[in-house]
Amino acid sequence: MTDLPLRRLGSTDLMIAPLVLGGNVFGWTADRAASFAVLDAFVDQGGTMIDTADVYSAWVDGHRGGESETMIGEWLKASGKRDRVLIATKVGMLPGEGGEKLAPSRIAAAAEASLKRLGTDRIDLYFAHQDDEDQPQDAV
Repeated sequence: MTDLPLRRLGSTDLMIAPLVLGGNVFGWTADRAASFAVLDAFVDQGGTMIDTADVYSAWVDGHRGGESETMIGEWLKASGKRDRVLIATKVGMLPGEGGEKLAPSRIAAAAEASLKRLGTDRIDLYFAHQDDEDQPQDAV
């Protein structure tokens, strides 16, 4: 994977490898040691983007959501690899956080909560996990 060319992501300025690591298992079926090992291997082999969401893993008994973001944030801090990886996360499926669905107030509150869990000052790609038919697209 280390010699894969970077590609522009859509119409953004983001340049990524053609493989993105999905992080929904971190903090759930993958414990800290396994999560850190996978994340280290991915980045060390040239991976450039990790995908997560605020809702991961709210469906598990005893979880509230944000477990994946928290685990990735702990790894970012411990590994010092924040500048080597792009973080994508999503909003729209976790109940609450400043409103319902994709209300602007909810997006703002959820983004702040994600930043805190990730332990970073930026989210490189932030997008809706599902559509909100009640919100005009220009409001989102």
